[in-house]
Amino acid sequence: MLSYTTYHHPSSTKWVTFVHGAGGSSSIWFKQVREFKKEFNVLLLDLRGHGNSKPALKDAFSDKYTFDSITDDIVEVIHYEKIEKSHFIGISLGTILIRNLAEKYPQLVESMVMGGAIMKLNFRSQVLMRLGVIFKSIVPYLWLYKFFAFVIMPNKNHKESRLLFVREAKKLYQKEFIRWFKLTSEINPLLRFFRTMDIKIPTLYVMGAEDYLFLPSIKQVVQAHSKSELFVVENCGHVVNVEQPKVFNENVIQYLLQVP
Repeated sequence: MLSYTTYHHPSSTKWVTFVHGAGGSSSIWFKQVREFKKEFNVLLLDLRGHGNSKPALKDAFSDKYTFDSITDDIVEVIHYEKIEKSHFIGISLGTILIRNLAEKYPQLVESMVMGGAIMKLNFRSQVLMRLGVIFKSIVPYLWLYKFFAFVIMPNKNHKESRLLFVREAKKLYQKEFIRWFKLTSEINPLLRFFRTMDIKIPTLYVMGAEDYLFLPSIKQVVQAHSKSELFVVENCGHVVNVEQPKVFNENVIQYLLQVP
């Protein structure tokens, strides 16, 4: 089972589950925990191979890495903790996992908050993915990760997010990085499906105004999906919860408290 941490609220019955992105860990939510646990029960997860969810000598996650199998890792913890329903908050690739979970297990999802959401890979993103496929077994994975981090978060004010994700990525093994990178082979058809299907679950997209790779497609998704809203954070890049935590926390908590 995944490594996870819970914070129980003395009176609230509402849960918030945080899902980090590839190469990160639950530690990327350190600027959120204090504020969110004032209002909700909180569940923090480390995805397989990340943070404290490191495989043992006999690989605990030996099945093929797919979006479905990684989604089921999250659901296993939800069931183990006997959580009937939760708000889900994700960042970057974590938003894809949350959306996949909502497709497979809609009864578990009260709402979705998608920070730095990925719903379409533009031409530039797809070139990056192809380069990664070519070089993933040749070039040290940390070089690739630093390159991707710089392309996705290029500005000076994105530096803290960049360094945080590179620091977390150093804890991965090359083998683990390659397993996760192979997920890119199934990402395009999955995202195409998500864009065309209006899931009708309350969804808040929180995007940085400087998230040049992913913001344009999110604007289109919000126009097409009936229960979706978009909040754009000024002077902010891809990792909104790290770059603008106060704005992120205030607006997301306000949104969650208003979800019927």
